[in-house]
Amino acid sequence: MSLNPKAMIFLAATAEDIRSGGKKYEHAVPSPCMSVCQMDDETALCQGCLRTLEEIGRWGNADDAGRRRIWQAIEARVARYSV
Repeated sequence: MSLNPKAMIFLAATAEDIRSGGKKYEHAVPSPCMSVCQMDDETALCQGCLRTLEEIGRWGNADDAGRRRIWQAIEARVARYSV
């Protein structure tokens, strides 16, 4: 999988902030979209935000809890693919 190092740093830092309950994300959970929007054939993940097509499709209608679950999955993927 081809990963953008800057995107990985952003995703890791944002996921950590959201998980730690920082006030910055108390009222709204930001979209992880990096405007790359290119799916990786091997992993079926977007190369910019590391979401699946299903997660991308659900994002617009997801409540904060759903969005936080997606960010948890992204954080796990960052850890997996950063090695």
